[in-house]
Amino acid sequence: MSKSQHQTQLSYDLIVKTQVYVVRVLQTLQISSQHIVRWLKVSKLRSFTSLVVVGAIFSIAIASCSGNQAFSQPADIKLKLVSFSVTKAAHDQIIPKFVAKWKQEHNQNVIFEQSYGGSGTQTADVIAGKQAADIVHLALPLDVNKIQQAGLIKPGWENRSPRNGIVSKSVAAIVTREGNPKGIRNWADLAKDDVTLIAANPKTSGIAIWEFLALWGSVTLTGGDETTALDYITKVYKNTPILTKDAREASDLFFQQNQGDVLINYENEIVLAEKSGSKLPYIVPAVNISIDNPVAIVDKNVDEHRTRKVAEAFVDFLYSTEAQREFAKLQYRPVNPTVTQEVVSQFPPVNTLFTSQDLGGWELIQQKFFANGGVFDQVQTAKKL
Repeated sequence: MSKSQHQTQLSYDLIVKTQVYVVRVLQTLQISSQHIVRWLKVSKLRSFTSLVVVGAIFSIAIASCSGNQAFSQPADIKLKLVSFSVTKAAHDQIIPKFVAKWKQEHNQNVIFEQSYGGSGTQTADVIAGKQAADIVHLALPLDVNKIQQAGLIKPGWENRSPRNGIVSKSVAAIVTREGNPKGIRNWADLAKDDVTLIAANPKTSGIAIWEFLALWGSVTLTGGDETTALDYITKVYKNTPILTKDAREASDLFFQQNQGDVLINYENEIVLAEKSGSKLPYIVPAVNISIDNPVAIVDKNVDEHRTRKVAEAFVDFLYSTEAQREFAKLQYRPVNPTVTQEVVSQFPPVNTLFTSQDLGGWELIQQKFFANGGVFDQVQTAKKL
């Protein structure tokens, strides 16, 4: 091979290598394979002039990959938060703080799509695909477990966040009318014959499950047997003519429409009603249940939406001192130790605080109380007799 032929071969090899690199970059930039093939047929890449052109294209492509934030990171990113009804006031304060923080640190706008409703209904909608949630903040771990069982959340979700995935807490409270004319002092008084109770439906609402468990545990965890508990809780639900779909609807029925003598609700929801001008006396029973609200990333959806990084950052932010203070302002009992110490004196003391584990854990609770034909269904049947 002559010297000129050797140089020509080297030049051709260089062009071919460059061509391969350009194709890869164009594919990375999501230029279709049809366009690439058409372009390659037109440009035979036989001259140094073509090489110069290709080099220019290659340089622009590399610059686009490395320097253009819009390529590696969209200007805006959407995040879908699905939560239970009473958390909206807290998220309205927390989300703007996170958005500002992310913008400052990543120069990217996060646009939140939010949905609030009864925890059971929200859970069913996420499972059915009606709500393509990236993050769920629900009323109880049982609902997150249902989404996991549907294959949308990977097992062990509670171990991938601080505090076993619990991001907010509350306890159950009993609201009465002004002057407490029915003389309600504790859980037992709710079974009186002349009391009308406003409560939510455990089939759709998280607070309804918590209040059912609070009623049951107030008997079985203070020395009573299950027969006594069943008799007591049946009397209570006979005093409940309407079961609302969620905590917010129960509050509206009691406070705005003036129905019922007594309302069971989250302590934090009652405080929020007070701030809205609906101030009525309430009792936090000394025997109570720890209402633990979990947060979880919906793995299947964040992988499809490519939002895992920002979703994980938002979940982490919910545990921050800044976010937990916003929860505490609305009378959620914080899980951040620093904030807990700051506000502990603001909450009524609870002498006996039991948990879902004291009642056997969520798998047993679901099967025993809320599955078809379970204790709740038996109570509903008995109250019609």
